Amino acid sequence: MGQIHNLHDNGEPPHHSSRQQMDLNFVFTCVLVGPAAKQEWRNYRMVKWQHLKSRNDHLRRAVLRGMAALGITAVAVATFAGSASAQSLLEKIKNGETIRVGFSNEPPFAHPGENNEPLGWVNAMTLDILKKLGTTKVEPVVTEWGSLIPGLQAGRFDIITGGMFILPERCRNVLFTEPFGTAADGLLVPKGNPEGLHSFGDVRDKGLTLVTGAGYDTVENARKVGIADDKIMQVAGTAEIVQAVKAGRAAAGGADYFTMKIFANRDDSIELADPFTPPAIGYPALAFPPDQQATVDAFNKAMKDYIGSDEMMESVGKYGYTKANLPDGTAAAKLCKG
Repeated sequence: MGQIHNLHDNGEPPHHSSRQQMDLNFVFTCVLVGPAAKQEWRNYRMVKWQHLKSRNDHLRRAVLRGMAALGITAVAVATFAGSASAQSLLEKIKNGETIRVGFSNEPPFAHPGENNEPLGWVNAMTLDILKKLGTTKVEPVVTEWGSLIPGLQAGRFDIITGGMFILPERCRNVLFTEPFGTAADGLLVPKGNPEGLHSFGDVRDKGLTLVTGAGYDTVENARKVGIADDKIMQVAGTAEIVQAVKAGRAAAGGADYFTMKIFANRDDSIELADPFTPPAIGYPALAFPPDQQATVDAFNKAMKDYIGSDEMMESVGKYGYTKANLPDGTAAAKLCKG
């Protein structure tokens, strides 16, 4: 087989269709002639690949030289694109835009009403503070608890109003306001508390299963007490916790006391363990994206005169929040450090 030329008779490079025809002809020739021709075919394809790679490398270097001349990099372009699309909550308020509040169905902290309106004492406080900052335009976005932080990061809503406790691992992904309350877990058990459970330690010592919500701080509290992971059942939310206890799939359910009490009061087949020693005290707060420090500062400033006021207690009292639940002075920065 003689040397392979990539030129037409007029010396010009072949068109795409001509190159394809040459390749096909060459393949048929290799099949008919045998191994020697097949090796020639491989050599031919290598020459073509090197030629295309050289062209692509040349183009890439030209683009990079152009970017360098403009004083930009690929990282800078990505950063600019992200920052250009970002808008602070304070800017949204100033521009008269609607503020989206994200929460899950976790009464009495936060839950949707019959018309999807934001209810619960955390939502009530949030609406009061937003009004002080200049807006009453609010859109509720209801999602599962485990989707709250990812949803905030994805821009589905502007604030998490679900009553999320301040924890170090969460502080790495969101900015919290100062706490606006204190809360602790309750332990939901079948009527009569047949296993005699009065602490997470009792659940651990008896080798029983504790059910709680995926992403709840209760998961980490249970692990710290020493309950094995295979004895911690994680479900979507409070309704599923109740069902697991009622069905006997778990000996007890752990979640916020306020929420567990509401479900226990509705169903005669379950109750709250009493007495019960909670594994930890939780500090709920509002959560914002990490680039919203000015917004957090504005909320904290508005909260100083609001927390504990008659206005606040009137808004949250109907949800069971009392002065006993007011924050104890523990700062968000300390809670983020653990």
